[in-house]
Amino acid sequence: MKIIMLNYEFPPIGGGAGQAHQNILHQFAGFADLEIDVLTSGLEKGVHIEQFSDNIRIIRVGISKKNLHYWLKSEVINWLWRAGKVYRQMLKENKYELAHAFFGFPTGYLPYKHSNKLPYIISLRGSDVPGYNIRLGVDYLLLAGLFRRIWTKAAAVVANSRGLSDLGRRFMPSLEIPIITNGIDMRRFYAPVNKQVGQPVKLLTVCRLISRKRIDLLITAVKHCCEAGCEVELNIAGEGNMMAELKLLALSLGVSDRVRFLGLVEPKDMPEVYRQNDIFVMSSAHEGMSNAMLEAMACGLPIVTTHCEGVDELIDGNGIVAAPTPMSIATAIKDMLEDKAAYESMRHRSSQQAEKFSWQSTADNYYRLYQSII
Repeated sequence: MKIIMLNYEFPPIGGGAGQAHQNILHQFAGFADLEIDVLTSGLEKGVHIEQFSDNIRIIRVGISKKNLHYWLKSEVINWLWRAGKVYRQMLKENKYELAHAFFGFPTGYLPYKHSNKLPYIISLRGSDVPGYNIRLGVDYLLLAGLFRRIWTKAAAVVANSRGLSDLGRRFMPSLEIPIITNGIDMRRFYAPVNKQVGQPVKLLTVCRLISRKRIDLLITAVKHCCEAGCEVELNIAGEGNMMAELKLLALSLGVSDRVRFLGLVEPKDMPEVYRQNDIFVMSSAHEGMSNAMLEAMACGLPIVTTHCEGVDELIDGNGIVAAPTPMSIATAIKDMLEDKAAYESMRHRSSQQAEKFSWQSTADNYYRLYQSII
């Protein structure tokens, strides 16, 4: 099978969706009957081809970006225009059997425009689903008709969690949206769960510093924890446009000495970062399925999170789902730490839960979908 994949973000550009795509490709590198070209974005001018494996090529279309992990509308339009020309040329030069777009928009727009030439599937990832990102409320209204046409023309529309599938079906009730979850590489992230909790207790969150992640709730929760006599330290791994604002918040709350901004951490260093912490915390308003939460689970960290897409699949005896308020998050952290037996049980359960998810299974499910369509 010869497949063309499209994703407007791919490491080092973007966040979880690009990383998930990369992990799926690592699995597809072992499929002898697959030949894959990936059309994505790059940081160098022009078009550059990288050999990912014997059967996979990465074709990068150079664009100018101000921030690797945050897309301006002008940058999205620029990528669509530049990548569109390359996509048309690739269709002329190759006999692809199927297109696979990560994100219904903007990525899915390209195969939609050429659906008369090639069937395509869409992997919904989060912000491409109306209702997911508050910042894009007006855009969702303006683009709703186009979104419906893109989804309707697709041979299949897939979500990576039940929550995201439900959100998608609220937008298009008549559409079936099956689920193919994210995975985790247990060999990289697994860690024995027998280390002692130190003082202060180390909390970790891993995300882009954007409004949807609601990191302000976590920083304020640190203040409540300290006031309740629970000594904690919050480590924040990631960067984004809210960095300065969040630092000012920590300073204004008097917890700047208890909130550490680690910045962007290289993927190779992340397993050790997880292992150095005691509890993984997350307060996102929306997620597809959190890669970071899966990684933390594989490292044996119990979870304190607010409810969002993907949580139903991941939290089962290995954490606490709190209301989206600083006090509720702080109370969940305190309750977890005060019951040592429950804490240890949650740590072991996190590793067990993570073992249910693998990138091999994700790739196998997509492979069967490809076969059924072709």
